[in-house]
Amino acid sequence: MRMMTFAKRCAKEILRDPLNLGFGLGFPLILLLLLSALQANIPVSLFEIDTLTPGITVFGLSFMTLFSATLVAKDRESALLQRLYTTPLTGFDFMIGYMLPLLPIALGQTVICYLFAIPLGLTLSVNIVYAVIGMIPMAIFNIALGLLCGSVFGVKQVGGICGALLTNLSAWLSGVWFDLQLVGGFFEKIAGALPFVHAAEMEKALFCGDFELAATHILPIFIYSAVITVLAVLCFLRQMKKQ
Repeated sequence: MRMMTFAKRCAKEILRDPLNLGFGLGFPLILLLLLSALQANIPVSLFEIDTLTPGITVFGLSFMTLFSATLVAKDRESALLQRLYTTPLTGFDFMIGYMLPLLPIALGQTVICYLFAIPLGLTLSVNIVYAVIGMIPMAIFNIALGLLCGSVFGVKQVGGICGALLTNLSAWLSGVWFDLQLVGGFFEKIAGALPFVHAAEMEKALFCGDFELAATHILPIFIYSAVITVLAVLCFLRQMKKQ
């Protein structure tokens, strides 16, 4: 019960900043629109909507990292969280309380991206439902990564780390803008060792109905999600002990 109360409070805090929330939800749509317009005016297939949209949904989740990191960092610097440390809530309860309101926002962002892409030429298919469901483990990873950063860094620091560094990593290492095999070498190996490209390829496979291919990419995402969630809980517990 206390965890749900804390989750409701976190949801209210997120909704109190509609400007940042609107930017995080709207920026992927702007990219979809711009890149689709670019594709219509170039002779080669760089940004076909059926492959672009799944990649953009993965990129959009990077804003969930920023939201969760900012929320935790602000709470750490406020007297409210210090008072909550004295309650029976555990570190795990806090993490789940932060995640619960952010997960529906992340999935809602994915749904909005796919719906927005339909008038741009996206093939309407039941596979969109599978693609949205498939985003859950990657959404958990991004939210947990934000919770980890928020537990370690201050408000000003998470803005640069999550707002600039991680969003760019997600974009460049997911293969959204270009085929990573064209670059190859060390860059492709780094991308393959991180979950972003696996999430983008899994989304593309789910959208195309190739569930066998999607299954080959889901394990790294699950592993990263589990590891980062555990690290976030441990770092948050460490901060609790310092208070």
